Amino acid sequence: MRGASRRAARLLERAQAGEADAVMAEVGDIMRKPGGDLACMHFVRVAVRIVQGDLRAALAVVETMLRAAEREGGNGWVACALATRAMVRMRLSEEDSTAYDVDAALRDLTAAETRLTDEPDPVAAVNARVGIAVGYQQLRLYELAGPQFEAAYEISAADPEQNGNRAMWLSNLGEMHLHWALELYQIGDVGSAEQHTLVAEGFAQRAADEAQGDDAGAFRDYALLMAACARADRSDPVGASADIERYGAECRDRGFSPAVLAYTAPFRAVALKRIGRLDEALAVMAAAVASLPSDAVWLIVAATHRTHAVLLEARGSADAAAGLRYGDSVAAALWRQRQHTLHTATTLKSLDVLRAQHEQATRAADLDPLTGIANRRAFDRAVRRVQSLPGAAAATVTVMIIDTDKFKQINDTRGHPAGDDCLRAIARALAAELRDADLLARLGGDEFGALLPDADPAVGSAIAERMLAAVRELPDCPATVSIGVAAAAADELGEALHRADRAMYDAKRSGGDAVREFRMVF
Repeated sequence: MRGASRRAARLLERAQAGEADAVMAEVGDIMRKPGGDLACMHFVRVAVRIVQGDLRAALAVVETMLRAAEREGGNGWVACALATRAMVRMRLSEEDSTAYDVDAALRDLTAAETRLTDEPDPVAAVNARVGIAVGYQQLRLYELAGPQFEAAYEISAADPEQNGNRAMWLSNLGEMHLHWALELYQIGDVGSAEQHTLVAEGFAQRAADEAQGDDAGAFRDYALLMAACARADRSDPVGASADIERYGAECRDRGFSPAVLAYTAPFRAVALKRIGRLDEALAVMAAAVASLPSDAVWLIVAATHRTHAVLLEARGSADAAAGLRYGDSVAAALWRQRQHTLHTATTLKSLDVLRAQHEQATRAADLDPLTGIANRRAFDRAVRRVQSLPGAAAATVTVMIIDTDKFKQINDTRGHPAGDDCLRAIARALAAELRDADLLARLGGDEFGALLPDADPAVGSAIAERMLAAVRELPDCPATVSIGVAAAAADELGEALHRADRAMYDAKRSGGDAVREFRMVF
């Protein structure tokens, strides 16, 4: 699975670097082969559809990806799917306002963060972090997006096989701060906007310096384009204008999406205006307004029209001045809405963290810390629950008491660490033979108990025999087990446990490594 993730990472890089069509064909070939129907490959398909601007197709693939990730049990790819679903739905709502559901998006994003705990696959972890970041950025929650992009960078930097991705995540951070600056300009907070363009320039320059791999040239050109945009309103409008034109052309030639590059026009126009080339700035923005991609995000559309209006006002247009005042009032209202959404998001995150901590604490209280299976507390509670179920008098339940043979000998001759290793191996071997609905618990020391709902004695004895064989075959573990089996109506489990315990001692007295069934007459 890890190898497939690595391959998916490389395909994602290529898709971002302008090879979307070729990547889609290649991933299709991979998925048609046995074992190729994996969540990570579905994610590549999602990414390609987003790059191509086909958001509805991307959303359909996300749902397929989510099912695949749940089937594989990979929290990283589940988190990635949830975050991507939130982002794509929000993008689609810009085309269809009836689809706007910020609460659903926030629930997906907070659920993604909760699922993303101790993910061992660095590719899954990185892409999930980026997915969460992009989702938050789509909601203009830059404060929440930034730490996720930074976490993705740190994971990539620590993973030699992902170092080529470092420039991508740094570019994401640079782009995010430029978008943040554009929104701040719209509400008239010029000082804060300039602080964000300064931060954006730092990330962009780092991205250019750290670009590696086959697509380093593409990532370097895009990073230098961002750095030029960041200088437009501050230190170097002359150089910024020339570099935006140069690197923008390079990125278009490399196949970068027009929607990705659309935000650069306002920065170039600002640079041109600052050096006295107002007519040229107006021409740039008129062309930008006329060619706005249909899939450009709301913020870029608004910034493009506002910059055009600012330039027209500078030319003396009264209509532009009136329109600008109206646009600024709308921008202020949207900023207030953003602040409200940020408050809602942080509240949801806090509640989700508390819920996750509570669930984790509850699980920990029910687990044996040595073997990782249920403990005596969980076993006793499960017995009480089965006893109290409706129809308990008519339901047959089988129980087992399992004791380890020769365990003291292992501790005395090999030491307690070897004994602990042996207990963990035995627990895994026993659990592997049980059904999904059954429960195995460590009752204490080297003794285990098993609860098998809706199982008659014959089923229980067959499982116990398989357990004997599984433990017997464990490498580097000379222990065997003695198993007592008893069955009873569910409301009489207490007595069944006593009888299973007596049957287990009968097995031990016979030399161990045996099953004894206590037969009850109903």
